[in-house]
Amino acid sequence: MDDDSGQTKDELRAAWDDMMKSIAAARDAIDHPELMPAPQNDRNLAEGYRYLVGFMHSAIERAFHEDPDRPAFRNALSIINRATIDNADAVYFYAPLDGQKQYIVRGQVGDSSAWRGEKPSDSGSLAPHYVIFEASAGVLAGDSGDLRELMPGVKTQTGRLDSSTIKVETDGSFEILLAPEKPTGHTGNFISTLKVVKHPHPLDKEVPPERYANYISGRQLFYDWEREEAIHFSITQVGNEGNAPAAYSPEKAAAELRRCGELVRGQMHFWNAFWTIPMGVYGKREGSLPGIEFPRNGFNTLNAATGATGGGMSTNLYAGGVFEIEEGEALIIENSIPIAPNYIGFQIGNLWGESIEYGNHVGSLNGAQTEVDADGVIRLVIAHEDPGVPNWLDTTGHREGFLTPRWAYSEQPPPDQWPTITASIVPLADLRKHLPDETREVTAEERREQVRSRQAHVLKRYRSF
Repeated sequence: MDDDSGQTKDELRAAWDDMMKSIAAARDAIDHPELMPAPQNDRNLAEGYRYLVGFMHSAIERAFHEDPDRPAFRNALSIINRATIDNADAVYFYAPLDGQKQYIVRGQVGDSSAWRGEKPSDSGSLAPHYVIFEASAGVLAGDSGDLRELMPGVKTQTGRLDSSTIKVETDGSFEILLAPEKPTGHTGNFISTLKVVKHPHPLDKEVPPERYANYISGRQLFYDWEREEAIHFSITQVGNEGNAPAAYSPEKAAAELRRCGELVRGQMHFWNAFWTIPMGVYGKREGSLPGIEFPRNGFNTLNAATGATGGGMSTNLYAGGVFEIEEGEALIIENSIPIAPNYIGFQIGNLWGESIEYGNHVGSLNGAQTEVDADGVIRLVIAHEDPGVPNWLDTTGHREGFLTPRWAYSEQPPPDQWPTITASIVPLADLRKHLPDETREVTAEERREQVRSRQAHVLKRYRSF
């Protein structure tokens, strides 16, 4: 057998060098002004490198371990690669697909009564509070490095299924069929991997109207961090069980090396541009979205997840803003919710879009973790130091950062019934003058127990041993 190992060595070294060039270009997004990084201070610079390595972590998995013929679910984001103002209540998952083929997703859950609007048992493990699967055609958000991926028609959702309609067997098991068309007589869970669109692709007229999904992705959202258990899914391509891939080749290695670097560069460049231009985080500029830009110590207009606002979970309503808090100040958030959603969450993050580390700090609160005042309003307090109130969110010393509320509705209510949310800065010393009289005192011991519970849940959620 002929073996020109010298040529192979040169080709692979060239691919490695290309990957490193892309990673160097990604690194430039930390501190090159033209690439619109977060404000340059010691902490942001340090966290920028951690943020970069988080994208490297996910790019290695995606570039070298994606196989739509033998797919496996992986974490899209996690405690070790936080980005895109990730939801601290979520396991983000995804798997590659060939949307022209059929797949079976299988899972096993604890008590899922809440999915059907029933009261769960008082003991034992619970299913995650809310779960959604979404099949889509196109790159994962940010991969291209180009804001044009937000244009309508660049990405297409072909189908979705959430926990409000997932059929679960009495033993807690469930199966979901993914296919271009639902087979005749199929009555179980189903997600379409094909959508025929009416309008041509805005960037490539050669793309046919038949859009086949190349990813299945979604979220598992947790409310009760003590009892809810993550679901471990499997996914199998129907008819391909037992078949092994071809032997690894230099050509495949070279392509994967280059893709790894390109993913890191694309993500770093895209999200810097996204926060700066359409979201107007550092002031309105050409390309900022009217009403959608992030104000300081306030919120933009509520909006449903779309490509124009960076995608996101398709059943979510989103709002966003930027906190800017000095020492001795507090930001009070007031949230009124006319129609109860499937899920309520509020997270803060740094200006790279990393969530405030949510295992060791209280950087997020969900609908089960917040205390609601007698008038039905959820009042949250963001401050640099613990004010001893129930719904405190810890900035961990960040003077500036993202504000991110989320409300998930399987059936979206009319806009006049959407939640409302406001923010106001007050002196920390006068905080209780701006809260209801019945707001209780939280002791240091209670706060430590709150963090202990969070630490335990995060270790369990991501199966750290």
